[in-house]
Amino acid sequence: MKIRTIVIFAAAVFAGALGGSLIGPRPAEAVAREIIDLQRDVTTLLQGQKDLSTQLNTDHTVLKTLVEQASDNVGRLNATMGSVQKSVQDVQANSGARLDTMSTQVQGLSDNLEEIKSRLGKLNQQLVDLQSAVQSIDAKVSGSAPAGGIPSKPAAGNDATSAPPAASNTASPAPSADMLYSNGLRDITSGKYDLARQEFLDYLKYYGTTDLASNAQFYLGEIAYHQKQYQDAVAEYDKVLTIYPKSFKLAPARLKKGMALIELGQKTPGIRELREVVRRYPGTEEERSARAKLKELGVAAVVG
Repeated sequence: MKIRTIVIFAAAVFAGALGGSLIGPRPAEAVAREIIDLQRDVTTLLQGQKDLSTQLNTDHTVLKTLVEQASDNVGRLNATMGSVQKSVQDVQANSGARLDTMSTQVQGLSDNLEEIKSRLGKLNQQLVDLQSAVQSIDAKVSGSAPAGGIPSKPAAGNDATSAPPAASNTASPAPSADMLYSNGLRDITSGKYDLARQEFLDYLKYYGTTDLASNAQFYLGEIAYHQKQYQDAVAEYDKVLTIYPKSFKLAPARLKKGMALIELGQKTPGIRELREVVRRYPGTEEERSARAKLKELGVAAVVG
């Protein structure tokens, strides 16, 4: 549009000059020279317009090619990002399942270690008691035996006060605590959750007051959590917190209770439990897990 205006203006100037030369008394040679200059200027303007049009067409073609290439690149990038995102989601899902399994196995090993410590402590106490009993018997024997030696044992059947043998107990004995607990740990770490649940229930039935009873209760919550029975898991974790206030499973029980509540969609009480873990158990692995979950939820770990 601008070039067209320039051309029209030049034509007008040319026409004016031509008219002036015809009207005015200027010499013919000067008029002819001006006409030639104007013709040259008009020719230059027309050539410039042609060159500019050609350049615009070329630039338009190049720009169109660049836009098409950019569009293709964006399409390929979107496809690549979609593939990467899917791969990341698959890795996260697999990692989460593996981490849950590893966490359970680590807890099982930790409990085995605690069980061994407990057994060693009990064995040590039994040895001390046995030593004391032996020393007491030695002292009694040394103080009460006659000079001729210890009297011989009376013949069987001659003791008028001997009592008849007690009737045998026909009730089947309870499985041993060690066997029940070890089998429960083995089955929960291998994914046999129903069998492990029954073994831990039996442990609590027969040995509910032992040092490892709270562990058995905690693992009932873990079994329910792994089976996505989150309401039952919350109830089982609650029993650890209320029945066994001195258990070393309090921190993981409160952490997993909060996780289960969040899985149930009860976000507010779940966040409250996670914040309690941060407040009560600083410096523990459970505190770090609670902080990470709260950060994922977009809430503060500590309320000011």
